[in-house]
Amino acid sequence: MTTVNDDKLFRKVMLRVLPLAMLGFFLSYLDRVNIGYAQETMSADLGFSYAVYGLGAGLFFVGYFIFEIPSNLILARVGARKWIARIMITWGIISGLMFFVNSEWLFYLLRFLLGVAEAGFIPGILFYMASWFPPSRRGRAWGIFYIALASSGLIGGPVSGVILANMDGIGGHAGWQWLFFIEAIPTVLLGIVILFVLQEDYRTVKWLKPVEKDRLGALLAAEAPAGGHTPLRQVFKSKLIWMLTAVYFSYNFALYGISFWLPNLVGELGFAGPIAIGFISAIPSLAAIVSMVTFGFLSDRAGERKKFIAAAFVLSAIGFALCIVAGTSNPVLGVIGLSLANAGALSIPAIFWSFQTSMLAGTALAGGIALINSTGNLAGFAAPYLIGAVKDSLGSATVALYITGGIMLLGAVLVLTIKRSGRVPREDDVTPVAGIGSDAAPDAASELRPQAGRAR
Repeated sequence: MTTVNDDKLFRKVMLRVLPLAMLGFFLSYLDRVNIGYAQETMSADLGFSYAVYGLGAGLFFVGYFIFEIPSNLILARVGARKWIARIMITWGIISGLMFFVNSEWLFYLLRFLLGVAEAGFIPGILFYMASWFPPSRRGRAWGIFYIALASSGLIGGPVSGVILANMDGIGGHAGWQWLFFIEAIPTVLLGIVILFVLQEDYRTVKWLKPVEKDRLGALLAAEAPAGGHTPLRQVFKSKLIWMLTAVYFSYNFALYGISFWLPNLVGELGFAGPIAIGFISAIPSLAAIVSMVTFGFLSDRAGERKKFIAAAFVLSAIGFALCIVAGTSNPVLGVIGLSLANAGALSIPAIFWSFQTSMLAGTALAGGIALINSTGNLAGFAAPYLIGAVKDSLGSATVALYITGGIMLLGAVLVLTIKRSGRVPREDDVTPVAGIGSDAAPDAASELRPQAGRAR
């Protein structure tokens, strides 16, 4: 009997599954937040106030919220390949149409439609990845996957700055128009590629040997939530799910407060010019890449989730506090503060989803991810609009940074109060689905379960 080395097996899975998913995530986030780099010149050209910009930036999440759960349930029915391709192609087209914005109402409409188009992508990718990685392996896998989110700032910031500086006036159009158009093209092209090459089921791929497929299926079954499927109705009634949603809302408040306003905040520290701001804005993203990989690795090794999530919340709160204290008097400390705030915030989601997806199975896994992600993402509406309104009223975002830091501390408290005993009820009479939603026999599960402690 051939023995399969689990570490080598999952390295192979990562090399095959993660690159395409990461590239899609990179482009989705770039198209979502490149408006932050366009904000200054676009607002000047069109006469938008900070509040108008903040509202438009946030309206993305209203469309996202309304259509996220239906979108992810459709994905669970028709498959990841077709639905993720559809999502990417439509959102790429709408993002490119931002080129034609000439009024507040068209700005609002396209931002709303962009959210509608993208709804379901991230939870769909997470649902897809859950069929390849058991809970004990998800911290590292998603820690690497979420590098794409930080990389969109690391690479997207300088690239956006160069486009704004060098394309302004080309063809009689502004640099911010070219920014939206140019950065939409790769998204549409990748959507077409995904339609033809995304591999959905480990049982049908050719790059795994039969014995590796058996081992992967056994590990997925051994670590599946006990007791069969979680009925979808229980997801909506679960106090645990709503507590997780509140935690995710806290994380997103910081994430999108930083993402949509980072170039502006960097400008307030005394840096000027699109290229300089683009490159300085990349520093917090670089810090986040180091932090998120470190947190994911340590969390998996310790078999612990809650304490690491709480620690990341606290790190982000410290960063916001440092940014406030530094103010405009010390730009270096200000950038360090933004880096810590971003590093802490971006270290949360990979561990958070590892924690959450270990509690659900089957259709409820898709529905639970979508409910938490869509509702928690409403912070993406609240945070940009709050910062914009505060800047219009007070001329500075300091008060909004105080609020954001406080919400991060609240997130740390909330996650520490979650108890494993509060898991969502299940129905034992529902037939399990092979893979992510099935249960191995008790004796098999005990033999297959990894030596490291289960994530708590």
